[in-house]
Amino acid sequence: MSIRMFGLALAASLLLAGTAAAEKIKIGVTPGPHAQILEVVKPIAAKKGLDLDILEFSDYVVPNAALDAGELQANSFQNLPYLDNQKADRGYKIDPVGLTVNFPLGIYSKKYKSWGELPAGSTIAIQNDPTNGGRSLLLLQDKGAIKLKPNVGYKPTVADIVENPRKFKIVEVEAAQTPRTLDDVAAAAINTNYASQAGLDPAKDAILREDPKGPYVNLLAVRAADKDKPWVKVLVESYQSPEVKEFVLATFKGAVLPAW
Repeated sequence: MSIRMFGLALAASLLLAGTAAAEKIKIGVTPGPHAQILEVVKPIAAKKGLDLDILEFSDYVVPNAALDAGELQANSFQNLPYLDNQKADRGYKIDPVGLTVNFPLGIYSKKYKSWGELPAGSTIAIQNDPTNGGRSLLLLQDKGAIKLKPNVGYKPTVADIVENPRKFKIVEVEAAQTPRTLDDVAAAAINTNYASQAGLDPAKDAILREDPKGPYVNLLAVRAADKDKPWVKVLVESYQSPEVKEFVLATFKGAVLPAW
């Protein structure tokens, strides 16, 4: 074999080796900011040998079920109270591996420009899952609208309301459907990703807004059996990069906040 042919063969073998070194994982997200942020993470991870296949799911139930079943290798859509609740209820062996962003929860209205305008007896829609619905009730309590039983933790229910001076009617609907209730109710508690998807500006349109503190920071999650694998570290480092932080701050302008 000539030197030139040997050089070409060596280059080809190195190219194939480099291609083989790229590890591909499927990561589940909900539409909106989570998906947008992962698209920024993707080329950063690719430079480190990790190929992200981003799959969008329209509700909060499927990404954990798919991850636990091995149909995904990771997901990015939930906070720790929600994950803990899913693990307790369904027995999932899923662990958090890195913090991502915080989405301060908001209450929105098409009929009233401020919280004080809501008449007594108004109907307010909240999410029907324990974590997000409880989070909305805690927001209402924090703003003085209702009072809950002492020591209810992070997952209170409508049954835990002990004082409701303005006699608000609380209705529960699927989290993804809350924006659609705005034509029918006085106000609705809507998670930021669904609010953004519906054309709402969480930083400007919310008539009540959660303080960006507490346990509701979102996270990257993987199966417990995978948490120590090298690709997990690459995924977390790629997400928690200066480029991603800059994108979050510039794009969402306070509606979504970096948590690292």
